[in-house]
Amino acid sequence: MKKIFSASLLILFLLSLMTSPGLCQEASDILKKMVEAQGGKKVLEKIKDMTSTGSLEMIQMGMNGSVTMYKKEPNKVRMDIEVMGMIITQAFDGETAWWVNPQIGSQEEMPEQQQENMKRMALGIDAFIYPEKYGISFAYKGKEKIEEKEYFVLEQTFSDGHKATLYIDPKTYLTHITKSAIINQMGIEVEQETFESDFKKVNGMTIAYSIIIHQDGEEFMKLTLTDITFNSGLGDSLFKMSE
Repeated sequence: MKKIFSASLLILFLLSLMTSPGLCQEASDILKKMVEAQGGKKVLEKIKDMTSTGSLEMIQMGMNGSVTMYKKEPNKVRMDIEVMGMIITQAFDGETAWWVNPQIGSQEEMPEQQQENMKRMALGIDAFIYPEKYGISFAYKGKEKIEEKEYFVLEQTFSDGHKATLYIDPKTYLTHITKSAIINQMGIEVEQETFESDFKKVNGMTIAYSIIIHQDGEEFMKLTLTDITFNSGLGDSLFKMSE
């Protein structure tokens, strides 16, 4: 049961993969090319909701599971992880972040700090295309070599002051690594690195099907997507707590 409870916290890490970019001189040029690499404005603006399914390997806990992620523009998100026969849910309905406590099976609002995290993580494609609307800014930090390859480095600052560093492939303009400091459930700050690869085109949008997360330099989790669908008409009720 303790492992299941801990596994529910991984949802916050996955949701961070669904955040987006913002603006500054060199940064604005890179961001425009990133939008094109993702499919371009015409394609991205047509996406109103997205459902992703896949498998999940929790390295440090020695657990495997399946995951379904729901995203609705501009700021709704839900994730269901099935592990050991139980489903762990976390969601943000545009105003309130909540989760299903797997130990007692009840729906509860998240604490204030997690509310802010979920609000930031729920930002979607509109925030990627028009980051300034959401108070997101970017600063170009030059180039950095990683394993003999240079990447553009962008520092992303959200409206709440949270910062993340993106390493952009200068050939594809796709994000290879995202780094940020997070607070784990124990209240300890750790550095998280998200590695994206195996990019595929789905209905004109480029998506990473393989995602590996490291924490403080150690491999923490692997996510492999198997299916992605767009514009299935997800209702707002999917993201709300039951009354």
